[in-house]
Amino acid sequence: MRLHIIARGKIGRSPEAELVERYLKRISWPVKHSELPDRGGEVPAGDAPAKTILLDEKGEQLGSMEFARLLGKWQDEGVRETRFLIGAADGFSDAERETADKLIAFGKATWPHLMARAMLAEQLFRATAILANHPYHREG
Repeated sequence: MRLHIIARGKIGRSPEAELVERYLKRISWPVKHSELPDRGGEVPAGDAPAKTILLDEKGEQLGSMEFARLLGKWQDEGVRETRFLIGAADGFSDAERETADKLIAFGKATWPHLMARAMLAEQLFRATAILANHPYHREG
């Protein structure tokens, strides 16, 4: 299953970009990272069947094991691509939220978009490491 991060805004050359790149390189699954302008632009078409997760303040807070189990379940069900959308500063509309398969949040705090992207990249690496029984994740 391909993991596809689709984020609004440009990350450019920054410490956050280095973190994103560092974690994405470690993931053994196929990974794609796309950027859209802050406004407008089309979300790229996905490989069907696909699942869409929005990183949203109204989303569910998942632990790393729960997140890994969700990705593993979708992979076992034959999902070809899981897409992770990070919105612009104003977030997502109610209509966009309704079309998503899942909303997740990285806690109750508000995070800068570049940090959220880096945190997502790390959690994707952690989830795939958990599913591969790699010792990176330590539970408890």
